[in-house]
Parts: sequence; C-alpha cells; structure tokens
Amino acid sequence: MKRPWGAVLGAALLGHIGLPYLLVQLAGAGLVVEGRRARRELALTFDDGPDPQTTPAVLDALRAAGAQATFFVLASAAEAQPALIRRLLAEGHEVAVHAARHRHAWRRTPWSAYRDPGEAARRIAAVTGQRPRFHRPPHGAYSLATVLGQRAAGLTGVQWSVEGRDWHPTSSPEQVTDRVLARVTPGAVVVLHDAGPGARNTVAALPALLAELSARGYRSVSLSQLEGAAPLDGAGLRRRAFMALDAVYDRVHHVRPTGGRADNLFRTGRVAFPLNGVTLQSGVSVAHGTPAAEYHVNNPLMVDLGLRRSVRLAREDFRAVARDLRARPDLQDTQVVFCLSALSSLLATLGFETYDLPPADTRRLRRWARTLRRAYGSDPNAPEPKLSILSREAFLALYG
Repeated sequence: MKRPWGAVLGAALLGHIGLPYLLVQLAGAGLVVEGRRARRELALTFDDGPDPQTTPAVLDALRAAGAQATFFVLASAAEAQPALIRRLLAEGHEVAVHAARHRHAWRRTPWSAYRDPGEAARRIAAVTGQRPRFHRPPHGAYSLATVLGQRAAGLTGVQWSVEGRDWHPTSSPEQVTDRVLARVTPGAVVVLHDAGPGARNTVAALPALLAELSARGYRSVSLSQLEGAAPLDGAGLRRRAFMALDAVYDRVHHVRPTGGRADNLFRTGRVAFPLNGVTLQSGVSVAHGTPAAEYHVNNPLMVDLGLRRSVRLAREDFRAVARDLRARPDLQDTQVVFCLSALSSLLATLGFETYDLPPADTRRLRRWARTLRRAYGSDPNAPEPKLSILSREAFLALYG
C-alpha cells in the first residue's frame, strides 16, 4: 500500500508554516501588535542594526525630537558595535532581539529557527548586561519552530500595525513619511530600519516625520512604556477581526479615512441616501437616492478614548469632514451629511438633527451595534439607533 507522502508533506507544511502564518504572522495571536488608542503615543521600532554608518543619524534625529524607540538588533551587529549599544541605552532607548542570523523563517530548518531567538537573546544580553524582553524575527515571519523557540527563550513576540516600507526599492523618503503619517494611530507600533536597504530612506525621512508627529500631538515611547502593549488574547483577536472587517467594508464601499488620516475619528464615503425620505427642520426634503456623504465612526479609537473625549475630538475632526466635502471629487455633489448609529444623542449635542428609523432598519442596526460592542469590549446594551443628519450647507456652516 502506497503511503500518501503528498498528504503527509502537505499536513506538515500546514502545521509548520501555514497555521503560524495565518494565526500568528497575520492575525497576531500572542504577539504585541499595538497599544491602546487612548493617548497620542506610539512606539517607533527599528530593525536590522546597529550599523555605524546609519544608526547614529537615527539616534541624532530621535534625540533632537526627544523621542524614545525600540531597536530590534542583530546579535552579530550588537557584538561588533558595543559603543552604539551603550549609546542606545544611555539615551533611553530599548534594545530588543531581532536574530542571530538574518534569514526568513520559512527558509530555515526547524531546529535552526527554534534555536535562533534564544541564541540571539543570550548574545545580546552579554553586550547590554540586560535580559531582552521582546523579539521580532526577520521579515516578521513565523514558523511553528519560531513560535516555540520564542517561547522557550522567554521572549514576547512583536509585530507592527504600521509599516513604513522604507526597504522597498521604489520607496523615497517622502513616500515613507507620507505612508506612516497616513496610517499612524494612537498606540501604533511602527516598523522602520536603521540598517540595511531601508536605512537610506529612514535616515532622510526621520526628522520631518518626527516633527509632524509632534505637531499632531504624538509622543514616541519604547515598547515597554507603550500603554496596553500586550500579547493579543482572544479579546484582542476579536477586536482585530472587526477592524479587518471595517477595512474590507471601506474598500468595497469606497469609504476613506477622513482627511486621509487613520487617526481621524471618522471615515467618510459617498452613498445614495438609503431611506425613503426625510424632511429637515429647514424644510428641505431629502429623497431616497439623494447624493449623500455618510460618515462612520472609527470604532477602536472611540472605544479607547471613551465617549466624553470622543465628543471633544469629534468637534475637531468634523472640520476635516468639511474639508473633504469641499476637496474630494466624489463628495462634491453630496447634499446631506448623515450617520446611522446608536450615538444619536451625542451627535445631537454636535448640531445634528435626529430622526427615527423604520422598524426593520432599527432592528438590524441594533443587532449590529450589539455585535460591535461585544467585539470591542463595551457594554452590549446599545441605545436605539437613529438617523443623525444635516444638510450640506448646515454642516459647512457649523464646521466648514
């Protein structure tokens, strides 16, 4: 009887690479991916160093900005550059483990991938005099052996929520800066490089990037200082799943972060008004199909901020919605600005008119609101969803 070697090999690859790729590398199970979004702080992280040709310039930029960061270093580079490691620590930065050998996990033998985190941690600790806490494997790539080796070494795995793509051959310093600024949120873990191909872009981009982050009110801290930076558990994975669902919805329905910034409280898209019609207090009649700007709440940001702080931020971020109404081609002909949500009482304090929804829409949206609240760890007893709406002119008068 023939042995099904193909099936055996497939099962082995699924267990060794496929499942760790899906559950750990992509979903982030058991890894630090980001912190809480309650405060405007983030963790800048740098891979592949230290390099005497480029790391000093990165440190100079961080020192000038008063920023702290975490450096995922290679064991051989740390051993070759102990003075740079001493400078990193003296200036308040955190040294973490990248690798003993910089090689993608899928191209290593299981034994080599298992041994690497522990070996690298021991060698780096001998240079720093401190036991490292965090580990990020080369390319952020995982196999089962990587996961087991990380845990055997007592290291916490770290991925990222924002990738600068400084390493990409077509990237420029300006593109790296723009990419990070468009995607950064409070609590973000940002990955850049202080050595290797990405360092050329990062060194040039860093002063302007740090200046703009500071202008937006962000503070860069080490991973150990980042609030809520803990390995993802079941609740964290549910939250990330719904964030991914929001991203899919936005892509399908052409909803974009307001102002082109992921840290805005709203995402905005153009739709045909979905209800049968409503007459506003001004007497303007809004018919079904009227071109409209629908805004959606940035759920993880609102949950971490809390309602009171979210209301304060909404006053500011609605100004960005107003700028989009004037600047975005897809919103030029919209006649109303609206939201269907359980937040109508709060939106009323911000000037919106409130109207009841048809019973079927109320039931559907209430179920969805409860699901979202459970996913984000909030009280599932959501208020009754309603329509919050303003005419374009009234909205621009308030926030434009």
